[in-house]
Amino acid sequence: MTMTTMTMTSSTRRFALALTLGAALVAGLSACVPLVVGGAAVMGVGMVATDRRSSGAQLDDQGIELRAAARVRDIANDQMYVSVTSYNRQVLLTGAVGSEADRRRVEEEVSRIVNVRSVVNELTVGSSSTFQDRSNDLYITGKVKASLLDAKDIFANSFKVVTERGVVYLMGIATRRETDRATDITRGVSGVVKVVRVVEVVSEADLAASQAANQAAAQRGGTGPAPVTSATPSAPSPSPAPSSSSSRVPLPPMEPLPASGATTSPIR
Repeated sequence: MTMTTMTMTSSTRRFALALTLGAALVAGLSACVPLVVGGAAVMGVGMVATDRRSSGAQLDDQGIELRAAARVRDIANDQMYVSVTSYNRQVLLTGAVGSEADRRRVEEEVSRIVNVRSVVNELTVGSSSTFQDRSNDLYITGKVKASLLDAKDIFANSFKVVTERGVVYLMGIATRRETDRATDITRGVSGVVKVVRVVEVVSEADLAASQAANQAAAQRGGTGPAPVTSATPSAPSPSPAPSSSSSRVPLPPMEPLPASGATTSPIR
């Protein structure tokens, strides 16, 4: 078997795996589903070990998505289809609602959840996506993930991929080079309309220091190593006040995120 054939086979297997997972999720969707949780709650040991978030942040993301699901479900109506994805305590809202008031209300409810650092509200006002739209989005997500896995110059697990009506959202912790490279790869995938980056951009030095801290904490069995911070330090945000839904995982000081956590890269 030639090297080219081996490469194609490996790529095909990864793509097939992504499609299989996507197909399983599609099978569980229906037109009346009011809310989708972003998937942080489904996480194996291998994912925890290779994730750039601290283990405490990963657990917090699980809790945030579950609490957000409960809160949005309480206010949901027939014109509301909301997807909630949390990464490193930053929440991305995608989907559609029936009015601007609903759009603001969802954001307000989610922003009040303990440990949420910021909310990127990408909800649109209008009709919700169809089953065919969501199936196509899952197909695009699978292709993007496969393309990132095939790239040898970036760490694909640095990014979480979310797709809504052809718009691909990249969430993660990455350097500027990695972010730009992942954006270029995603823009080259057929069916992608636009790329929205909801990425915490860090320096190579900060990333290396954070990874070393995470590995040391994992060896000690800890859950709250020092988080990745930006190259330009600023005053850490205060720890949230305790509440009835507070995570049992200690929340370390975090650098505040910019006012707008999303940048767009339209297809040229």
